[in-house]
Amino acid sequence: KIFMNTLKYLQSNEFLLDVDLWRLFANLEELNKISLSFLKTFFETVKKHISKSDSPMDFSSVLRTFFQGDLCQTHQIYCLNYTSALFYLEKLRQREDFGIYLKQWCEQNEQCKRLHLPELLVAPLHRLTRYPLLLNNIWKRSTDETEKSFIQSLKEKVEKSIRDLEGKVKWLDNFQKFRQLQEVIIWPQVWDRDKRFFVPECLKQNLRESSENILSSANRLLLHEGKLMLAESTRLLDVYLFLFDDFLLITKIKRNRKKYGGSDTSLIPVCPSLTPELQSFIREGGLCTVLDQPIPLDRIILKNVEPIQVTVFSLRNAFLIQHENRYRQCIAVFLLQAQTETAKKAWMSQIETAISNYTTQYETKKSTAFCFPVESSEI
Repeated sequence: KIFMNTLKYLQSNEFLLDVDLWRLFANLEELNKISLSFLKTFFETVKKHISKSDSPMDFSSVLRTFFQGDLCQTHQIYCLNYTSALFYLEKLRQREDFGIYLKQWCEQNEQCKRLHLPELLVAPLHRLTRYPLLLNNIWKRSTDETEKSFIQSLKEKVEKSIRDLEGKVKWLDNFQKFRQLQEVIIWPQVWDRDKRFFVPECLKQNLRESSENILSSANRLLLHEGKLMLAESTRLLDVYLFLFDDFLLITKIKRNRKKYGGSDTSLIPVCPSLTPELQSFIREGGLCTVLDQPIPLDRIILKNVEPIQVTVFSLRNAFLIQHENRYRQCIAVFLLQAQTETAKKAWMSQIETAISNYTTQYETKKSTAFCFPVESSEI
């Protein structure tokens, strides 16, 4: 409330007018109102029981009013906006005027107890997960079987609501992450990747690849990512690898501290669910240029490289990735070096697990496809 009301006050005095209250706080006012109303009504029931010992401790009406009403739904609306709010806040925090509002107008207030806005915005998510515990404690102490049955059904309903919400939040979080990756990962055209392919300018428009659409699927998962070194004939090249649940992408790191899309790189909004390393890289205006075509997980051959095999090249913690086509011909080889032996083992383990999971899913789909009964005996 300190952050929200202060921002309202500043906007009433024509400061920070471009800051969107809803994007930051969503339906927090409505959530506060309903939560406080529930709390007051709950304790009024307790108070009534204490003042009149013959009055039964009946929570059913209170629980029915709120848990079959708007309490969980209002929480869901807030929680679904939470990831976007952090993303928006990250963008705003780069501004000097917004930084003054946060630090001097709000964070110094003793009621904040040295907590920052991100630490406060997460509180309603924690509150929602505690409701099943509250209902379970009431259920344990209830003596009426009808009431116990009713409270149990409410508890199951709230738990289902939380499970559904977790799925939606993960989907939204994944969507935000992939939208950011689409902006950062650059896909060169085939004639730029390999000079052997000559295409006249007049034909290039007809042959434009839509590779960037590969990352538009919200169902794809990013399993592992990080910086490695790629051994070339005369040097080691900084590369950034993205291991998805269906392919591996090797990109070349391109740093650009000056401009990003014609704007100051310090103002780039960064998705909070990305790794700190990638967040920092994006803020510096970095880009990841795809080095070669994506490598499907069922076309990867992963090989460990023993130290004795590469000592002559001064390589350490190395492993090999071989890309095969559908005819089992090797069409690309990447000799990669990790910073530490632990990092190398982590990468190899992640890739092996991803290949195993992908292969299992593919075999399951293939076997299912052959299990459908024919439509008629004539087919």
